[in-house]
Amino acid sequence: MSSEIAVRVSGLSKCFSTYDRPQNRLKQSLYSLAARLLPNGQLRQRLQQRAHACARHFWALHDIDFEVKKGETVGVIGRNGSGKSTLLQIICGTLAPTSGQVEVNGRVAALLELGSGFNPEYSGRENVYLNGQLLGLTREQVDQRFGDIAAFADIGDFIDQPVKAYSSGMYVRLAFAVIAHVDADVLVVDEALAVGDAFFTQKCMRFLRKFMKTGTVLFVSHDTGSLKNLCTHAIWIEKGRMLQTGSPKDVCDLYLQAFYEAQQGKSTTTQMRAAVKQSDKPAKDQRLTFLNATNLRNDIKLFAFDPDAASFGKGGAQITGVEFYDAAEHPLSWVVGGESVTLKISVVAHQLLESPIVGFYIKDKLGQTLFGDNTYLSYHDHAVVCHESDLLEAEFSFLMPILPRGEYTVNVAIAEGTQDEHTQLHWIHDALLFKSESSSASTGLVGIPMENIRLAAYADHADQGVK
Repeated sequence: MSSEIAVRVSGLSKCFSTYDRPQNRLKQSLYSLAARLLPNGQLRQRLQQRAHACARHFWALHDIDFEVKKGETVGVIGRNGSGKSTLLQIICGTLAPTSGQVEVNGRVAALLELGSGFNPEYSGRENVYLNGQLLGLTREQVDQRFGDIAAFADIGDFIDQPVKAYSSGMYVRLAFAVIAHVDADVLVVDEALAVGDAFFTQKCMRFLRKFMKTGTVLFVSHDTGSLKNLCTHAIWIEKGRMLQTGSPKDVCDLYLQAFYEAQQGKSTTTQMRAAVKQSDKPAKDQRLTFLNATNLRNDIKLFAFDPDAASFGKGGAQITGVEFYDAAEHPLSWVVGGESVTLKISVVAHQLLESPIVGFYIKDKLGQTLFGDNTYLSYHDHAVVCHESDLLEAEFSFLMPILPRGEYTVNVAIAEGTQDEHTQLHWIHDALLFKSESSSASTGLVGIPMENIRLAAYADHADQGVK
C-alpha cells in the first residue's frame, strides 16, 4: 500500500447470522464441521446448504471500496442501520469481515459505541492501562501519560471507581482521554461525543481540530452540518452499500434530498420569485410577539462567567468579567432569542496597551463558530489607550439570534496590535456557557429575525413576472 494512503478498503462485505432457536446454532456448527471433513462432492455441498439454512443471514455491508489519504478527515453518513458503525468496527479490527480486505497504515485509536473496550468491573485507572496497552503503548508509557489522561478526563476520584458506576458522560470522558494520548495516526470517532457536556465536547473538538492538521480522521455523524464543517471528504452508506463519495457538501446535499424524498416522494424543481421589502427602520420579526407568548419562545439560560476556564496568552492583560446586559444595563440570567442584548467584556491591564483589541466568538457544542466580532475596525484609527492597572471594557450590542436547542459557549480574547499582526494577551475558551431551552428555529445553525416574509398567489403568472 502506498505510503500516502492511511486506510484502504477493498471489496468489503459483512454478513451477520441470526437463529430462530438456540439449537440451530449447534446444528450449523455440526453441519459445517462435517462438510469441512469431507472431500469435494455432492454430500459436502448438501451439508453446506443445510448449515446455511440453519440461520437467517443479514448483509450489513456489500462490496465497499474506498481509500483515505493521510491527513484527510473523512465523514461517513447514513441513516440508522445503514452499516456505518459496522464499517468502523471492521476498520478498527473489533469485527472480522466476511469477505474483502482492510489495510491500515499506522496506529488506529477509536471511540466507538459507548463503553466499548472497557471492562465494567475494572476501575477507570485499570481500564486506562488496559486500553493504553491494547492501543500499542507499553506500561511504562502509560505510567508517563497517566497524569495527562486523568487531567483530560477530569472525573476526579471516580478514576478509581469501577466504570460500571459511571454515567454515559464519564465513559466518554475517559475513553476520549485515552485515545487523545496514544500517539495515533488514525482516529476513528463514532457519534459517542453526542452524550458529552458542552465544555468537554469543546475540549474534544479543539483536540480533533489540532489532530486534523497532521493526522487522519474517520468521523461518523447524522449531522450534515458537522460533516460539512469538519470533513475534507464524505462517504454515504445506505443499506450496506456505498451510494456516493465526494465533497462533503455534494454528498450531504444528495443525502438530505434522498432522506426527504423517502418521506414525501420525488422532488420537483420550482423557481420562485423573492419578495423583499427594504426598510431603513430596525428589523423586527412580527412573529416574535406571537412566538414569545407560546412554548416556542427561544428561552436561553445564561450561566456565570468562569474565570478558571481553559485559557492562554502572554499575560499583559486579564479578562475579569463576561456578562450579558439588557437595554437598561441590567445583567441578564436569561435571554430571549430575537431580542436586543449587550455582551460586556471587562479587562484589567497589566501593562500599557496602546492598541488593544477585544473580541468574542459564539460557538456551538461541536466547536463550530456561529458568529463573533472584535473592536479593531471600530477603533483602528483612534485606538483606546489603556495604562497599567486600568480597567478596559468592551461592549457588543446585537439582536440575539434564535438558537436551536442545545448548549453554546462564548470564547473571549484581549490582544494588542492590529487585525493581521497582534499578540494574544489573554484568550479564554468557553468563558461563559448558555443553553437554549426551547426554540422556533426549524433549520440551520442559527435563526435570525426576518425583516420580511411574503407569500402571494397570482392568477396570471406572466403579468407578475413569475417564470
